[in-house]
Amino acid sequence: MPGHVILSHGSDTGPDATKVSVLAKVAQSMGWTAERPDYREDDKLGHAESIEPRIARLHERIAASDTPPVLVGSSMGAFVSGLASLEVPVAGLFLLATPALIPGNDLAFDVRLDVPTLMVHGWHDDVCPLDEIYEFAGRRELPLLILDDDHRLSAHIDAISKHFGFFLEQLVSRV
Repeated sequence: MPGHVILSHGSDTGPDATKVSVLAKVAQSMGWTAERPDYREDDKLGHAESIEPRIARLHERIAASDTPPVLVGSSMGAFVSGLASLEVPVAGLFLLATPALIPGNDLAFDVRLDVPTLMVHGWHDDVCPLDEIYEFAGRRELPLLILDDDHRLSAHIDAISKHFGFFLEQLVSRV
């Protein structure tokens, strides 16, 4: 079996959200195990206050994995996945519509540099401005796929799925 994937949904959604559900199926079709933690209780605290509880919940799921997992996140899920990678070993990061900052919180988005990472963002994202994450990806020299889409990236779920499958294939070939 190639490994394990933990997919973290965005705020105001849940573990059955479209992107994390579709990407979980992609991983499973390739022989990976996948799980989607439920952060809805954490999200009731508000965006800024949900960060620490989400990271703690994600750390629990990472610790339960037999090997370092691939973290997939959408929006707030991407934000906490990146921050979690700074503290615990992970095999990869696939991050969608990532905010560079969460208003009301002092933590800035970051990722562990030695972890394979692919970021995906929409040109027309009015929730998480492209400029901020574009600058972050450029400063860190991280691959950033920019699509003609908005924050939800729903017009490109098929393309995102293909990129995710390729990302997982590349991780397997590194072993």
